[in-house]
Amino acid sequence: MKKRVVVTGMGVVSPNGNTLDAFWKSVLDGESGVGPITRFDSAPFPTRIAAEVKDFNPDLYLEKKEARRMDLSEQYAIAASDMALADAGIKADAVDPDRIGVVIGSGIGGIATFEKQHSLLEEAGGPSKVSPFFIPMMIIDMCAGLVSIRHGFRGPNYATVSACASSAHAIADAFHIIQRDEADFMVCGGAEATITRTALAGFCQAKALSTRNDEPQRASRPFDSERDGFVMGEGSAILVLESLDSARARGARIYGEVLGTGMSADAHHMTAPHPDGLGARRAMIMALREAGLEPHQIDYVNTHGTATILGDTAETRAIREVLGKRAYEIPCNSTKSMVGHLLGAAGAIELAATLKSIQEETVHPTINIDTPDPECDLDYVKGCKRPAAIRHALSNSFGFGGHNVSLIVGKLNGAE
Repeated sequence: MKKRVVVTGMGVVSPNGNTLDAFWKSVLDGESGVGPITRFDSAPFPTRIAAEVKDFNPDLYLEKKEARRMDLSEQYAIAASDMALADAGIKADAVDPDRIGVVIGSGIGGIATFEKQHSLLEEAGGPSKVSPFFIPMMIIDMCAGLVSIRHGFRGPNYATVSACASSAHAIADAFHIIQRDEADFMVCGGAEATITRTALAGFCQAKALSTRNDEPQRASRPFDSERDGFVMGEGSAILVLESLDSARARGARIYGEVLGTGMSADAHHMTAPHPDGLGARRAMIMALREAGLEPHQIDYVNTHGTATILGDTAETRAIREVLGKRAYEIPCNSTKSMVGHLLGAAGAIELAATLKSIQEETVHPTINIDTPDPECDLDYVKGCKRPAAIRHALSNSFGFGGHNVSLIVGKLNGAE
């Protein structure tokens, strides 16, 4: 028998707040976390806006010496993991460390570290100026490694890398690890800190970003006919997944149950989705199959919803194909309309929003839909939050390279 898996803790560092509660209140209120870039002079770039994390204080979690030896993405992951473990009520000395694993994904990893160290190499005196911590600060697996080291967790430990699907893949893997009884707990999710000159230049050259620089809070416009690209975001969202047996034995508060996952590839293009959403459709179908659900049993979809012309249209088509008439009867919103695109951390923060929606029976709005795209014709919760009784919810994540992940979560037993 496969183990049942539930979510018992969540931690968030986001453009809309540096705790789960602050993030959730902000998105319920429809507040945008997008603004002018403050990290560097963005004047030469076509895009000069992003959804930066504000007022993050690593001193709350790390000694100054420790923080200096970590990329910002790793600092975010440490903070979100600490919050998630505290939220779950897990103390390292009270659990078997061999039965706790860590899987944390990132799309790009320590690019800020790479930029800084490359500048030191080229401009400040050569190889001797490069930090001995350069490589461990940069590599993507180090978020998972550092969380494991910090807490002494000796279970499965690695990173997932699939662009903007990275953290959704991490959660899917963690779910299956517990199902197979290879761990009792998994700390999983994603972290990203890519608001840097090089990353911004690359996305600008790819024509992927919004250039609505004079109206930053209105720039992320999923499903709107005037959308012109996504807005870069950053942060971390970490979830504690746990076997239902373990959670019940210790009387843990349960946000919801992980029911099914679906993973697929478009096999189509490096950056563009399949225009008919074939890979996305297959991922959703597979998630429904694993969850043992029919399309009419889905009550809410947290979309990938990036505000790209091709992406929003393809996802809408895929949702319509999979859910049929049910697609028109349920809310389908986009968290990215407020927090921007957290890239490798997007799937995790969006699943956190999905679980809070189930818990509080409320869905957040999709902001900035002023002129709905006729090809995007679902109920995107335009305007303000809405009450919604949710038994089962679907969360989509898609990444450059044609990577697709769909996650289905629900109320425990549909009632508890």
